[in-house]
Formats: sequence, C-alpha cells, structure tokens
Amino acid sequence: MSLHEVQTGSGRLSGKVAVVTGAASGFGRAITQRFVAEGAKVVAADMNGEGLAKSFGDSPQSHVLTITANVTNPDDWKKMVELAKDKFGGVDILINNAGTSYKNKPTMDVTEAEFDKVFAVNVKSIYLSVPVIVPAMQERGGGSIINIASIGAMRPRPGLVWYNASKAAVANATKGLAAEYGKHDIRVNALCPLLSATPLFENFVGVPPTEENVKKFLFNVPLGRLTDPNDVANMCLYLGSDEGRFVTGVNLEIDGGRAVGA
Repeated sequence: MSLHEVQTGSGRLSGKVAVVTGAASGFGRAITQRFVAEGAKVVAADMNGEGLAKSFGDSPQSHVLTITANVTNPDDWKKMVELAKDKFGGVDILINNAGTSYKNKPTMDVTEAEFDKVFAVNVKSIYLSVPVIVPAMQERGGGSIINIASIGAMRPRPGLVWYNASKAAVANATKGLAAEYGKHDIRVNALCPLLSATPLFENFVGVPPTEENVKKFLFNVPLGRLTDPNDVANMCLYLGSDEGRFVTGVNLEIDGGRAVGA
C-alpha cells in the first residue's frame, strides 16, 4: 500500500472519503481522478498494483491511497476499510466497480470455472463488502454505495448469458440493499453502462475493436457511441455527492439509449 500524488481541489465531494475498486484503469481510474478533483480522499484498490502506480504516480502526501486487493477476499475488504479509517477518518462512498467477464461465446461453451469467477467478482464481492462498509458508514451517519452493473442486466444478449445474469443480480441486490439500509441514511444505487472502448471490447462483443466492428455494434445505440469512462465518473460524482441525497434504489442506464434502441 502507498500514498500517491494526484492533483486535488475543493469541490462537490470536499470532506468525503471514498473506496473505489477496480481503480487501476477504465471506469475506476476515471472515477478516482474525478473524485479527487472534486475534493474527496480515495482508497483506490485493484489487483493490478503496477497499474495503480502507473495511474496515480509515486509521490507522497496525496489524497489517493492505493492498495493491491482482491475483492473476492473478505480480508482484503477489511484492509481497505481499515486504511480508509486510519488514514482518512472513515468511509462515506463505496464504488463497487471491479468486475470481470469471459469472452463472448456460446453458452454451452462456458466453463464452470468461468461461471464461478464471474459471480465471485461481480456479485460475491458486493456481498463481502456489506459487513465492513455498512458499519463504517453508520459511524459517519450515512453514506453512498454505488454498484457498477451493466446495461446487459436490463437488455441481455446471446453469448454473455452468465455475465449478464451476474449484473442482473447486482441490479436486484442494489434495490434490496437500498430498502434495507435507507433507515441508516445509506443510499445504494447502481449504474448500468454500455461497454467502453477498452481491451474488454473483444471479450464482450467477440470481435476486435476495429472501426468497422465498433460501427456495427453501435447500429442500435441512438447516441451513436460507446461509453466514455467520464460518463460513468460524472454519475458517480452526482450519486456520491449531497446533490443525490434523495436518490436511492435506482439502476441508472448510461448507455446512449441502447436499452431503447432497435
């Protein structure tokens, strides 16, 4: 674990402490950077320690604390929360961003190991977060939990059946947790993004991310593009800030209209 330098400032999250999983790249990195720019202190967690160092530098005295952690390990969840408490005073926001998938393929070809990994990383991780995150947020008088689901939870397609099912479980659990912990002023919401132009494109779509393949994929996306990581970071900022203090139990689609496309 180490402290890393990121440009900071006062803003909409001033005084808040967040834990962001899957922070080394993609959505997680964009969320962490946006949170710090808006005044938050962040525990940025990922299995890829080198990726964390590359994303957040190696200078001390920062608002970002990086930790190499596995979200399927309950001890690592305890370490994340302990670090947030010891270094930053507590936890106000959790971004359950870490996730995984298998390569798009016929369902009959999905192995049991692939199924188990998808549900462990995408669903069990949230289960493991609750026993440590909820008490930490209760100590602060409330908080905001934001789960990163997928538009596949609402609009599943062939080839990723069990990935989509795992994200549907995230969407459902989000509503249940919101109903249960609202009395503690803990809000729980989920974001359902379209896929982004990352190395995972080929996993999700089953073809390389060439210009032609991306264009074919976007034929039924009304706004005509893939998700930018900042699209997700912006919504996390809203839901994590006091501006979203009366929003809970929502699965917010960030998909350029994919769910209503042809």
